[in-house]
Amino acid sequence: MPPGELGVVLLNRQRRRRLDAGRLRRVLRGAARRLKVGGEVALVFAGDRTLRTLNARYRGKDKPTDVLSFPGPGGAEGLGDIVISVATAERNARALGRSLSQELDVLALHGFLHVLGYDHETDQGQMDRLEGRLRKTLLGHA
Repeated sequence: MPPGELGVVLLNRQRRRRLDAGRLRRVLRGAARRLKVGGEVALVFAGDRTLRTLNARYRGKDKPTDVLSFPGPGGAEGLGDIVISVATAERNARALGRSLSQELDVLALHGFLHVLGYDHETDQGQMDRLEGRLRKTLLGHA
């Protein structure tokens, strides 16, 4: 892969819904271009059981969640992994008036920023502002 480009390895570990892999890759590659980041990221789609297990193990929260990010070492070693529960994403989408595709785009982008080291829980709004700008530019909504 040429320097400055983002490789996206997509793993679909769920069977509930069809995913638009091309769309998701375009969202992440668009974000990487705007942030001038290259490397490789794994985007994993699973169910609530998997996300609940990971959330309990790594965050001490025994419940499913929509997205978890696991930063990697960077560079050729990989930027990290983004794991999304399609079942939770589907519930979120209904509650927020979005399509499942739109919600998956939002979660992939959110997870990507976490992989890059952004943390909305500790950064005084920096990640939220950046995510809002990227959503507007890449997804057409905030």
